[in-house]
Amino acid sequence: MLLKITKSAMILSLLGISSSLFAQEMSSDSTTRFDKKSFRTWSIGLNGGVLTHYTPFNSKTNGDFMTPQESWGYGGYIKKQIVPGFGIQADFLAGKLKGMRANSLATTPDAQNNSGFNSRIDWSAALSGNFTIANLSLNQKRNFISPYFTAGAGYMSSKGNAYGVTDATTNNYDENWFIPVGAGFKLGLSKGVNLDLGYSVNFMKTNNLDGVVGDANDRFSYAHAGLEIALGKKGTSQLQNYSALAALREESAAESADLRSKLSTAEQNRLRDQEQYASDLGDDDADGVANKFDKCPGTPPNTVVDGAGCPLKAPAPVIREKIIVTEADRKVVGEAIKNLEFDLGKATIKAKSYETLNRVARLLVDKDFSLKLAGHTDNSGSMALNLRLSKERAEAVKAYLVSQGANASRIEATGYGPNQPISTNKTVVGRQQNRRVEFTLY
Repeated sequence: MLLKITKSAMILSLLGISSSLFAQEMSSDSTTRFDKKSFRTWSIGLNGGVLTHYTPFNSKTNGDFMTPQESWGYGGYIKKQIVPGFGIQADFLAGKLKGMRANSLATTPDAQNNSGFNSRIDWSAALSGNFTIANLSLNQKRNFISPYFTAGAGYMSSKGNAYGVTDATTNNYDENWFIPVGAGFKLGLSKGVNLDLGYSVNFMKTNNLDGVVGDANDRFSYAHAGLEIALGKKGTSQLQNYSALAALREESAAESADLRSKLSTAEQNRLRDQEQYASDLGDDDADGVANKFDKCPGTPPNTVVDGAGCPLKAPAPVIREKIIVTEADRKVVGEAIKNLEFDLGKATIKAKSYETLNRVARLLVDKDFSLKLAGHTDNSGSMALNLRLSKERAEAVKAYLVSQGANASRIEATGYGPNQPISTNKTVVGRQQNRRVEFTLY
């Protein structure tokens, strides 16, 4: 009765620890490049194979008995995959171990040949970490071959039975801790089934596994083959077979194609805008009104036009007299310059500037002045952008003055960009002073 309680407590304890770790993982936030919900992370495995007390770590004498004998064992596990390269599994193993020719009887060959042991592993339970070490496929996100190694700790109930040996122990069940270490590889037969081929060495915390108390702790190995079956949504792949390298390669290729497409589109838009800008600011009929503002394109040379580029019905003869610019005239222009404001980064004049511009327009009409408009910017942004913006702002002022009755042929609009600063561009105040449209009466 006590033995059954011990077995149950051990198994429940291992499963409890495993479930706790799995619950913590499932509640944590994931920042990986893949969605774990689209993969199957739980699986069960069944296997069978050969048990022997020979291991690669034994000395030439193979522990207490020189000659190992292979016998069958069987096992299974339930596993939770945390990330593609790591999972936690709870293992079960049972079977028999056999060996012959006790090393303690080496001096009496006949007695040695008639000695041996037959140990039964009634049950064992272990909790191990499973490390997938080669999810390295570059072309397929689902690997076909997945090498792995395992390591963990477990508890075992076994019964050692030695015969023909004088120092054999009694035939009682012995329960002890052990450390399983193994390696193998899995072949993906389908999205939900793997062929599992593995080999493990189990290091015991007892020297009585074979029924003879030896000088060192015993160990045994288990070579097995089995099937692993994934649990979860049918048709989805297992997380342990996922290749992050292939997924990253696929995503990078898609991002590169998207970037090339965007760069091509941006270049096409730039060329289109450049052609449109050249067309808008050109003056094909040389009437002094840019194409963008010219409502009567193609007027004959030397035709007097209005602010919209259309011929005046009765053009008055131009009589040039000596022009005298007074202080009052300069004051009107100065106030217009001071109050002139545009929308940020545009050539649209704000309404608050109209009043003082109207005074300049009346001055041009009344005194037949000529006016030179010079647009300037600071050095923020590209040279091409600043030249275009300064030219457009000067043209916008000219268009407004012409719309108020000024003679378009008497107004010159030029853009200089950042090439003629009047202050430093290293300060906010200096850059503000450099962003201006200068009015020159003559």
